[in-house]
Amino acid sequence: MSLKAIAAALGLSVTTVSRALNGYDDVAAATRKRIEDEAQSRGYRPNDAARRLKTGRANAVGLVFPISNASLNDSYYSDMLLTLEQRLAQHEIDLLLLPDKPQDQHRKLMRLLRSGALDALIVTHTLPLDSRLQRLQQKGYRFLTLGRSQLPHPYAWFDYDNHAGTLLAAKHCLQQGLTRLAYLGSNEPSTYVLDRRQGFIDALIQHQAPVDQALVASLPSTRRSGYQQTNAWLAHGNAPQAIITDCSPMGEGAAIALQQANRLSGAQAIPLYVYDGLPHDSIIDQPVNTILQLSQQRIGERVAEMVLELLNDAPLNELQTLWQPVLRLTSDAQ
Repeated sequence: MSLKAIAAALGLSVTTVSRALNGYDDVAAATRKRIEDEAQSRGYRPNDAARRLKTGRANAVGLVFPISNASLNDSYYSDMLLTLEQRLAQHEIDLLLLPDKPQDQHRKLMRLLRSGALDALIVTHTLPLDSRLQRLQQKGYRFLTLGRSQLPHPYAWFDYDNHAGTLLAAKHCLQQGLTRLAYLGSNEPSTYVLDRRQGFIDALIQHQAPVDQALVASLPSTRRSGYQQTNAWLAHGNAPQAIITDCSPMGEGAAIALQQANRLSGAQAIPLYVYDGLPHDSIIDQPVNTILQLSQQRIGERVAEMVLELLNDAPLNELQTLWQPVLRLTSDAQ
């Protein structure tokens, strides 16, 4: 079905029909509606290749996810990605998931960008000094990061104040008179991991509390790691008075270990603080203290808004969003 047939049926020019179906705003709303209804009734589908030639856009955005890091099955990302994909689809923009292989030195990403198959990238798991972002900035490609990095020029980013989250949790413990604090942290070099660990340490330093390196763990972000390390701490005569974890999987592992030792609730409970809370499918039904971020749906919506603004060439220093976490205590849920 061609544009000419739609134009002839409605008594309009082919140019008007084309501009209406390609989203130009110089077509009256009523006319646009007539054109869209006619196109839908005739089963018209735009020629993506032709539209790409006219607009210079691929109508596709890539999300870069390191395959060596946390699984995409993690609800933290799956919920956010679902909302992000749905919001972009409303603007006829496809979201493509791109596995980033460090050993490939990001050659595949650069080939995709040079080919024009993508209009922009969303980069996750940023590093303090991130060679991916440095190359993207040098080449002048559009990108938005989930997390921050040190770059010579402004860039678009969305982030939570990860340092503030663990700082809040540790300060709450210290205010309760708990000074022997343990920290279960990931061993990934991502900026958010480093910021969360530093927030915990800074809280201890500010309160002149001891920083016991034996209680600051750096491990793979898995349930097994959280479970095994918590059991190791409990096996010592001087167990920690509270445990703070920087992610859901390790938090659940710690919760299982504490529950098995009858230390998750009751008079002998060791308070547990979990960044992002326990997974949605957790086998633990006992509430834990949570370093809470806004819902992943809200994050997906905001990131989608920023991507659309990025594609419309909004100033990069206006595309920088920092949200604050809050501390939700088990006593608040009772």
